[in-house]
Amino acid sequence: MSSIGEIEAKGAAIPLMVKALKVGYPGSPALLESISFTVKAGQIMGILGPSGCGKSTLLRHLVGLERAQCGVIELFGDNLWANDGANLDQIRRKFGIMYQGGALFGNLSLIENVSLPLKEFTTLKPGAIETAARLKLALVGLSGFEHSQPDSLSGGMRKRAAIARALALEPGLLFLDEPSAGLDPVTSAGLDHLIVTLARNLSLAFVIVTHELGSIMATLDEAILLDKEKKGIIDQGTPDYLAHRSPVPQAAAFFRRAKQA
Repeated sequence: MSSIGEIEAKGAAIPLMVKALKVGYPGSPALLESISFTVKAGQIMGILGPSGCGKSTLLRHLVGLERAQCGVIELFGDNLWANDGANLDQIRRKFGIMYQGGALFGNLSLIENVSLPLKEFTTLKPGAIETAARLKLALVGLSGFEHSQPDSLSGGMRKRAAIARALALEPGLLFLDEPSAGLDPVTSAGLDHLIVTLARNLSLAFVIVTHELGSIMATLDEAILLDKEKKGIIDQGTPDYLAHRSPVPQAAAFFRRAKQA
């Protein structure tokens, strides 16, 4: 498996660069200010912080569901909001999203769910779409479940299927919202292993919103820690640094809460 340093040395484009981002909603004070960080190819970056600190709000802005008050979001070198129309659609196809509940269509089988982006955004023929969807399901350990309905599967399998759908268009970056939420420790550990494997073997970059301590320590290469009162990033580093060596009191408090959760 390639290390992040080896991937970077090959000259891979930077999947995500956030510069001086200020986010909030029209008519309201900013919720977060001066948000800056970079996610490299093959890196797993976490967005951490207590409830109400703005994690989900930041994620919505990063994926283009909300427009920032100011600042820059660059995806593979392209400024997200300096484009519109077809160009913006092209940029958005470079990343995939897995929402907290998976957001699978309950009336469609897994292979139909994974096929949807391919039908909508490519000119592949039906046979090629089916083959690609099968490969994505196999990649996440769901071979043999292609024709299963989402409600017949466990929570962990639905999360895996949602990741397969997020991978349908071969993105270089995945955004995951609380991927381990609601899972038992064994299932969560299996999902953590899948995420790390995808990052290392495929040079995929990940941005993960999570509060699960086990997943934080098992998956993240680095994380930003948000604070509601400071309206921004109060520290950044590896999970081990944030948990044990950060001079910021909120970091220790966050990891204590995570341990007690």
